[in-house]
Amino acid sequence: MYNYNEFDKAFLDERVEQFSAQVARRIDGSLTEDEFRPLRLMNGLYLQLHAYMLRVAIPYGSLDAAKMRQLAYIAERFDKGYGHFTTRQNIQYNWPKLPDVPAILRALADVGMHAIQTSGNTIRNVTSDHFAGAAADELLDPRPFAELIRQWSTDHPEFQFLPRKFKVAITGSPNDRAVVKAHDIGLRMVEKDGEVGFEVIVGGGLGRTPIVGKVIRDFLPQEDLLPYLESVVSVYNLLGRRDNKYKARIKITVMENGLDTYRELVEQEFIGRRALFNGVDQALLDEIHARFRRPDLAQGRSVEAFDQAYGADPVFRSWADTNLAEHKQGDHAIVTVSIKAHGETPGDASAEQMRVLADLAEEFGYDELRISHEQNVILPHIHKGDLPAVHARLAAVGLATANVGLISDIIACPGMDYCALATARSIPIAQQIAERFDELKLEHEVGPLKLKISGCINACGHHHVGHIGILGLDRAGVENYQITLGGDGTETAAIGERTGPGFPADEIVGAVERLVKAYLEHRSSVEETFLETYRRLGMAPFKEALYGEVKERHAA
Repeated sequence: MYNYNEFDKAFLDERVEQFSAQVARRIDGSLTEDEFRPLRLMNGLYLQLHAYMLRVAIPYGSLDAAKMRQLAYIAERFDKGYGHFTTRQNIQYNWPKLPDVPAILRALADVGMHAIQTSGNTIRNVTSDHFAGAAADELLDPRPFAELIRQWSTDHPEFQFLPRKFKVAITGSPNDRAVVKAHDIGLRMVEKDGEVGFEVIVGGGLGRTPIVGKVIRDFLPQEDLLPYLESVVSVYNLLGRRDNKYKARIKITVMENGLDTYRELVEQEFIGRRALFNGVDQALLDEIHARFRRPDLAQGRSVEAFDQAYGADPVFRSWADTNLAEHKQGDHAIVTVSIKAHGETPGDASAEQMRVLADLAEEFGYDELRISHEQNVILPHIHKGDLPAVHARLAAVGLATANVGLISDIIACPGMDYCALATARSIPIAQQIAERFDELKLEHEVGPLKLKISGCINACGHHHVGHIGILGLDRAGVENYQITLGGDGTETAAIGERTGPGFPADEIVGAVERLVKAYLEHRSSVEETFLETYRRLGMAPFKEALYGEVKERHAA
């Protein structure tokens, strides 16, 4: 895991002192809000609909018990007792008071955390596979490379004022759990002639112009990673549009210039950049690798407690079937802790829940935790014999919902409850859908189905890559929810197709219910997923389910 040396600590201390002085000047009126805005954004502080919001970086989603406890302390001491885990593997505090922000940043620095580059036109928090270092299907742990990118990109003098924000994701598995094709740069570890390197993808992104990224290099040796990334970003920095923020992302730059032209410019730049890297990055990478050695997992312990609980307790069995994933070591499991209890706000965790997660990581999980881009928390290394005890502890604080990957495991942006950019609510819609399918007791029968909700066209809820995507818009002062189908954020990435006219807030839950029942009616077998059924049959049966009933009712 990332850790800070004396230089890093001094750097953080200086940043906190600088921002403390800037906050004081804002409070006494020496700085106007317009003057303060670029200063606060450089330190992850936004002005939302009702209050300031502080976004804290959790690099590639990895943290330990001490860091999680500090996040809990901040939530309790300076906010309303909770934090919100985001799709960028960060945590947001929605209600900090401006005079308290320097103290929050100081508390973060005390455990080697910060909010730097969680905002602004710079390289944001690098995200990664939340099962990294534990997944059975992994070629290599991608986190050492994510840490190398983090160190390279932090305060990089050339890339602090890019045309637009810039996002990087990396996965070490052929099964993409990091949505790499929807990023400005996506990195997939691949093997060629016995060597593991990177497939480099550029120009992906969602928002008002959703685009699946394109492969610019099908194989990049590991030692060329930083000079090649620097070349990609450098070309973007020169070509990217600054006259129109809606056309400033690299996806537009690649589209306007063409992938072949962009690739040619990058390869030309790469020649010179590569010559400037004299091996310092590889020496640093060697040091980083040592910090990501897999923990010494327990060997030879009995898994009888797991087998007994699985056979005797249907509640535990349901949780194990949905929330556990295969670990590299067969007597361990990867636990996804759902932060999506039915009717609760997706991604919100209380200070008490964060402390319990920290305790479990320390007692049973080799002091490792991960945040997923799907707004859940991962315990990556849990011995199967300990799973009944872990489940019981999670259940005591409302964290044992057995719904990971199901329809109530919803990604939702803050929407109009918090965000000044939103045009519709997301959180209440997510809550209502989750509660409805809990009432119907259908979600386990339905099986894997990713539903994602955004409250505006910026698509922070990733609705474009949801199997069912919902986009909330303002239509003459009324919230209207458009539906897309067939989106996919995995290695077979696709942008969802719009079904047709949107639905008012009081009809959107019924519309989703009709879609799901149409799937159950048309699937070829219980093994065929919603996405597979959609890809086999296309839009027609789902569109009929959505609008046929509405047309009949309106005709009557």
